[in-house]
Amino acid sequence: MNKIVLLAAVVMTAQLLPAQDLADLFETNKHSVVTIYVAEEESIGAGDPHTFTSNMGLGSGVLIREDMVLTASHVVANAEDIMVQFFDGESISAETYRISRIADVAVIKLNRIPAHPKVAVIGNSDETRIGEEVFVVGAPMGLPFSLSRGVISGRHSENKLTSDGNMLEFFQTDAAINTGNSGGPMFNYRGEVIGIVSSILTRSGGFEGIGFAATSEVARSLLTARSSKYFGVEAVVLPYEFARILNVPQESGWLIQHVVKDSPAGSIGLKGGFRAVTINEEEVLLGGDIILQVDDIVITGDESVSRLFDYLDSVESVATHKIKVLRAGEIIQMNWISTGF
Repeated sequence: MNKIVLLAAVVMTAQLLPAQDLADLFETNKHSVVTIYVAEEESIGAGDPHTFTSNMGLGSGVLIREDMVLTASHVVANAEDIMVQFFDGESISAETYRISRIADVAVIKLNRIPAHPKVAVIGNSDETRIGEEVFVVGAPMGLPFSLSRGVISGRHSENKLTSDGNMLEFFQTDAAINTGNSGGPMFNYRGEVIGIVSSILTRSGGFEGIGFAATSEVARSLLTARSSKYFGVEAVVLPYEFARILNVPQESGWLIQHVVKDSPAGSIGLKGGFRAVTINEEEVLLGGDIILQVDDIVITGDESVSRLFDYLDSVESVATHKIKVLRAGEIIQMNWISTGF
């Protein structure tokens, strides 16, 4: 009987050890995780350029420097106001600093250093193996600092290149991810951030066991090792046939959907759309500016926009850029002074 009891105790202890390890990891890393609250203003798409709706959003992030938070681009890309809250309740306003919409990662800069900053350790995602255990911390459904665990289910590359020539890469995981987790860190069991939560694949609208996180090496190459300037616009590349319909005097253009007021784009007076229409089964806003050219780069399609991002990111000093814009049938020129990094 004693042997049976002893064996049962050993089994129970073995089952409890991973949970205890995970609890310790959470305690060590929770102070580097933040909840991000954003306020946005967007056109309602009814045709009035002066009518906007205010939306509140929620996401997560992780402190990577005393005054810098890494998150998902879709959490903060159109934010007019950003508030970051730490585990101890301290709240600090922030501004978008660097961004990559294509990889869904962004860095926001805090307006002051927190009282007790706990900076996360960024791991090397290239060394992560499929099957490795991970955990995610974020604010699913508005519940801050919630933990979920799982494994790396897969590693996926998209047929798109980042600004430094690397292939876009995402981890697939079965760790539970829901609304509010976006931008939160994915940790390995060494307490290192190896991914930034991006999205889920779902038919029901809820989590179904397939979530994705941008790998830390892609985030590092785009946002920390190399500058990715924040301009403050959401825009779409016009297909040739729609460029003709809109009387664009070239084969394509960059149709602005939304402009963040206090961004560089907002400061020079670029305008977003206000009339919702459907193009290729996707809803877009018409009526906004169409960017035709920036300096010597003419917008002719997706490839030229990628070259534009590369060009802007390569400018490290203060520079004045000439932007050619089609507005209400007239071509105008605007100047943007970029400060470099």
